[in-house]
Amino acid sequence: MFKKILIANRGEIALRVQRACRELGVKAVMVYSEADREAKYIKLADEAVCIGPASSTQSYLNMPAIIAAAEVTDAEAIHPGYGFLSENADFAERVEKSGFQFIGPTAESIRIMGDKVSAKQAMIKAGVPCVPGSEGELPDDPAQIRRIAKMVGYPVIIKAAGGGGGRGMRVVHSEAALINAVSMTKAEAGSAFGNPAVYMEKYLQNPRHIEIQILADKFKNAVYLGERDCSMQRRHQKVIEEAPAPGIPRKLIDKIGERCVAACKKIGYRGAGTFEFLYENGEFYFIEMNTRVQVEHPVTEYITGVDIVKTQIMVAADLKLPFSQRDIAVKGHSIECRINAEDPFKFTPSPGRITMWHAPGGPGVRVDSHAYTNYFVPPYYDSMIGKIIVYGDNRAQALARMRTALAETLVEGINTNIPLHRELMNDAKFEAGGTNIHYLEEWLAAHKR
Repeated sequence: MFKKILIANRGEIALRVQRACRELGVKAVMVYSEADREAKYIKLADEAVCIGPASSTQSYLNMPAIIAAAEVTDAEAIHPGYGFLSENADFAERVEKSGFQFIGPTAESIRIMGDKVSAKQAMIKAGVPCVPGSEGELPDDPAQIRRIAKMVGYPVIIKAAGGGGGRGMRVVHSEAALINAVSMTKAEAGSAFGNPAVYMEKYLQNPRHIEIQILADKFKNAVYLGERDCSMQRRHQKVIEEAPAPGIPRKLIDKIGERCVAACKKIGYRGAGTFEFLYENGEFYFIEMNTRVQVEHPVTEYITGVDIVKTQIMVAADLKLPFSQRDIAVKGHSIECRINAEDPFKFTPSPGRITMWHAPGGPGVRVDSHAYTNYFVPPYYDSMIGKIIVYGDNRAQALARMRTALAETLVEGINTNIPLHRELMNDAKFEAGGTNIHYLEEWLAAHKR
């Protein structure tokens, strides 16, 4: 096991990784920007190094500064958390070339799965079902593009090969709009991701967003930890997640989980990863793989009893997975609400000082947050300030516990989306389970404030 790990991130995930290090008896080095000087996890760290000003390009995305911090503190490994450099193959490569262990997959795996076209090709080879579409990058010839669209069938969606986070996508309903949509998406992809390549897929009308969590070591051992339902989304950004997914037969989950494990073994994957699928009419369609720990990992930890972050660190230290597939049992139900510093219905960011912070408690309630009374939420980063996660013996109990937890949560001084979560927990269709990826946006349109 490592003696010292540098955590190259901020916010709740920095604190989460720090806690995993503590449990493993590993010293944690935190890096921070000038805007995060007062963060709780900085005060709790064994060592902390300021790596630059508030701007993330000069701090959390500054590869030389992060590697220099690892050198001066004698860290042995770097945990990238999620976001920032966590899925940057060049960073993973530089970390390893500098003599440190990157806590995540190899740079090669990140490259394959980071490019949506190569990821899809790898999954087809591994027998994982994919959304019907172009076999690779779309050609430049408009006639060929029209032919592919006709074969796939309208509506289609044009996606950036290097895209992510819901950006670089355009739905096309007719041939008349096709070529212009491809040109616009290419231009956007080039400026946003430095890669103008785009591909085409069939646009599924009412799918659910289901993901399979996997863990793998370098000895070709891999397991899947059940599934998560992340269909409650706004502008392709997840708002509420739960596990297991309501109403999907276990045998279907096991079948797709086994295929994901087989794909990991085939590509030599190491660490934590998530296969994301659209699910419609009893069929799974692969859309992408996230080669890092997910924001929503706690719901899976609750239903399986597996500490995903600790296991990530263990396999990065060249240890074998401490369990096999037959040891994994899914039990109970878990729900997570992302708490954002924003207007609950207009979604405008609400940075500023938290004058009162009271987190909920009680049986089956977990709060992952770096916030506290008098904490200043900086305006420079993602608006998420925490997550409330609950566990129950069944979904009804989990819903009841989440309602109680949200009622107990008190945040003053800034706006948060807690009022939105309180309403959604009492929405009849969400309560019934199995809403599709468009449901929340339709709900918001019908409940305009």
